[in-house]
Parts: sequence; structure tokens; C-alpha cells
Amino acid sequence: MELVPARVEVVVAGAGGRDRVAHSALLRRGPIRVGPLEVDVEVGDEGGTSWSVANRADATVRVRAVAVVFDVVDAPGPLRMFRHGYQSWSHTGVAVFGVDRDPSRATGSLRMVRGVHHADADVTRPEELRSEWVTVLQSDGEPPELVGFDGGDRHDGTFRLRDGDAGSPELWAEAFLGGAALAPGEARRLHRVLRERGQEVGSAPELLESWASAVGASAGARVTAPYQVGWCSWYHYFHDVREADLRANLALADDWPFDVFQLDDGFQAAIGDWLQTNERFPSTVDELATAIVSEGRTPGLWIAPFLAAPNSEIATRHPDWLARTPDGEPLPGMFNPPWGGGRDGFMWALDTTHPEVAEHLERTARSLVDAGYRYLKLDFTFAPSFEGVWHDPAATPAQRVRRGYDAVRRGTGEDVFLLGCGVPLSNVVGVVDANRIGPDVAPSWDREADRDGLVGYEDTLPSTRQALHATCARSFQHRRLWLNDPDCLMLRSDETDLSEAAAATWERAVALSGGMALVSDDLALLDDRARRRLDEVVALGRESDAASRAGITPRCEDVLRHADACELSAVDRHLVVEPASGRSTLERD
Repeated sequence: MELVPARVEVVVAGAGGRDRVAHSALLRRGPIRVGPLEVDVEVGDEGGTSWSVANRADATVRVRAVAVVFDVVDAPGPLRMFRHGYQSWSHTGVAVFGVDRDPSRATGSLRMVRGVHHADADVTRPEELRSEWVTVLQSDGEPPELVGFDGGDRHDGTFRLRDGDAGSPELWAEAFLGGAALAPGEARRLHRVLRERGQEVGSAPELLESWASAVGASAGARVTAPYQVGWCSWYHYFHDVREADLRANLALADDWPFDVFQLDDGFQAAIGDWLQTNERFPSTVDELATAIVSEGRTPGLWIAPFLAAPNSEIATRHPDWLARTPDGEPLPGMFNPPWGGGRDGFMWALDTTHPEVAEHLERTARSLVDAGYRYLKLDFTFAPSFEGVWHDPAATPAQRVRRGYDAVRRGTGEDVFLLGCGVPLSNVVGVVDANRIGPDVAPSWDREADRDGLVGYEDTLPSTRQALHATCARSFQHRRLWLNDPDCLMLRSDETDLSEAAAATWERAVALSGGMALVSDDLALLDDRARRRLDEVVALGRESDAASRAGITPRCEDVLRHADACELSAVDRHLVVEPASGRSTLERD
């Protein structure tokens, strides 16, 4: 199999707003005029492609995407593609070209849901497979080839595997700018496209590890934070958590090895009003942190910093801080009915390109740190990537996300632990200490019944099975791009549909991953056996994490062999999972 650079494609916004105008030109040396744009592409001898785009028109041009198209030649047999998901919960796995379909093709898929899980919310071509940020291609009997962008803070990167006009596949390496406005004469450097060919048929894991190391090094990845062990309120209490629940678990924490005690969603007066508590929390945010500190734990807090409920103080006092739809209405950034808010569960997206919003985010983060919180979980942070009218029309979706995170980091300072969640992963290397790398775990092996509106994206629903697949498939990112957060353990024996075998499988996967080990059960319901199980997870997790610090991360050997990865190796142990049942074996190599 060989990737041969063939041409350049650009898509700009037409006069009709969402109308798309495409232009194409054959690839050649030197700057290439493609419609109103000039694209300068340099394909290096070692497989890397450096490029930039400039506006050569007399008026501002809104650039949706720029792509270098590679012909895929001499690819015998089925062509397999590693599809990396866009954000924390987006599905990651392998697909077969000509057999599998992009989830956006599902009848009834919603644009908002597609926008949550892809840089580009448009429906793909019928045959198209796509991957975000990085991909690996492999045909039968051939070594794999990795193609990946070297960053994601300036723009998103999407790989599209399509049918070419000549009858063979094409791979589009697409810099997605999302309609960013380029002024006349303005030029932008695009993220470099890296390519590396494997040495043997089974070398896909090594390619992913090599790519992640290169990206992390160039972006200043934050990978030195300690291994995290903690407690989180979410998976037992959910939105209904009370201050009494937090304090009751805190009183029992002396018998547990928790460093962090994190209060999750449910404390806030409203989404967006993070410094005020609701009626279930008589104490202030500051007093809650003091209570946690007094027990010798690090206070942690969940916030969704880029969202605001319609009835929140921030939205009602500062309507000019909201991103807008083309019709001038507040731009929805999330739909979650349990949050309320006055519009049936729709939350508004804060405009992270507005200077006053950036100041607000920085000020809020600083206030929480001053209150004592040294661990912040930032959730649903894809919201600034949605299409809309933003204060700075020149910002790409990736830049909008990154500006929000940078503002929070300025407020916290450098020594506070930031955990990203629901975040476009490529946008935040170098600003977060850890990232959720899979969908929510659940007290069940398989996902719950399909929810309305998630047609095509059922694999993103909470389930232990899907969390485990993501933990395996994204294992190469740990301590290279950030600390991996596989999500919480399930130690409970009550209020769960997980079999003992499936619960043990999840514990083994979390431990082998070297990622964070958080408990999210009511401690009053856990017995000595649960405590011993946590001790085993932490001991193996620390061992695996220590190896990752030395550059030997856990490895998913079947990342290109199975539709859902289910094998994980680390520190001379090998985990093999039966996906249907959740049973597993853990053997020493």
C-alpha cells in the first residue's frame, strides 16, 4: 500500500451561509491557487507534509476546510481504518472500507449530536469512513501506515477515506477551519501532516505510540502529575447529590487511600453559576472545600465552564456573552433536561472568543482555586466548537475551545490539576493534566436502551463495555499527551447489573491502563472486600503508570484486528476480554 499525494481541495462558505463552494487543483511544487485561496504544500522526503493557506481575494473569505488528497494505491484485500474519535466520548475503533459506515449516515441522526462527535457536523458521503486527528490504514498482509496531524490547537484535523474517481480509494487529510474568516492577504500555517509506515504487519500500536510521543513533545504535553486516586460523587448520587452525602462519605474516607475528593454535578445554583450552591447545599463552595481539606484530602470540583442555563445569573445578566445562531438567538451548546434552566434542557454556549467571557472564565477559575480547589474537572467542553455567530469570526472551532481552556488555566495557575471531559482531544494538549478518553462507565456491561436523538451514536452511551474498549484503544495516549482517565471503578455489589466477572474485568483494565483510579460509590455500602479490590487496582495501576513514565505505555495489540479493541498488555501482564459476556483472563507474559 502506498499513499501518493495527488491534489488539493478547499471548501469555502458561499453567499447562502451554509452553502459550500468547493475548489480543486492538482498538487505541484510551489503555491497553488485554489479558488480564492492559495495553498502552499511541501511534501517532505520523510513523509511529513508542511502547508499553509492564504486568502488571495479582495474580500474576506470564510474557509471551511483545506485538504491534501492522497491516492491509496496497491492496497490488496480489505482496507482497514483506525477511526479515532473526536472528543472524550466519541467512539474509537477499527472499520473496514466498503463494509462499515460513518455514524452520521444513520437515518435520523441529529446535527447537534453529530456536532458533539465530529469536527464537521455535516453528513459524510455514503461510502466514506473518517477519523479525527490521527488514523492508521492497513490492507491485508501489508504493514500499516499512520497519518496524523502534529497538533490541534490551531484547527481540527479530519481524515476521510473515500472512493476516488479512478476506482481506487483516496485519503483526504483535511484541515478543518469551520468557516473561519480570513482577511484579504492573510496567511495561516496549518498543522503538519505526519506519516510513518510500520515495519511489520502488527506494528500499528508502535506507530500510534510514536505519533503520540511526537505530538506531546512538540505541544508541551503536561504529563508529570502524580498518579491520581480519589472519590467522586457522580455514579451513586448523580444530579441529586446533597451536602449531607458528601460529608457522610468524607467521614468514612479515613479507611480509604484517596488523595482527591471530588464533588461532581449537582451542587451548583445553575449551570454557569459555579460560585453559588443550591438549596441541597447549605454551605458555600468555599466551606465545602475547607471541609475536604480538614480531612486531609485535595478538594476537587466539577464544572461545565462553557455552558450557561437560560435562567442562570450569567446568562440573564450578560446576554452579550452568549454565542448566537444566524437568526440572533442564543446558540445551544448542550441538551440535558435534568439541568432544567427554562428551555426544556437546552443550555447556551458562552462565547469563548469574547474578551469579557475570557476574563470571566479566568476569574471564576481563580476564585475556585482561592477557595481551596486544586483539582477541576471541566466537562461538556465541546460547546465552543459548534457552528454559530461568534465575537471573533476569524477563530476556528479548535481555537474557540482552546481559548476557553487557556483562560481557565490562566486562572488556576500552573500547579492545579485540570481534567478535560467531553472535550475535542486534539485541542487541549499542553493545557490539561488529564483527559477522559472514553464514554461514561455504568453499573451494567452493555449500554442501556437507545435514547431518542442518539441514532447512529449508540456506542457513545454509558456502558462498562464501551468504556473498556476506549481504555484499550486509546491506551497509547497515557503519559504521552496527558494522564488517561478511563472513568470510575464499579466496586459496589448493590444497585448494579454488572456481574462479578464483568466488574473484575473493568478493574483489571483500569489497573493495567495506568490511568486514574477513582471510586464513585457510597462508601457506606462497600465492604472490606471492595477495599481489597481497590488496593489491588491501585497497586497494579501504580506499577503500570511507573512504566508509562519510563515511556512504556500499556499496549492494545488488537487495535486493528477487531471492531472493538479488547486486549491490553502492560507490566508483563496480558488482559483478554470476551466482549459479549465481560469475562476476561489476566495472564503473565
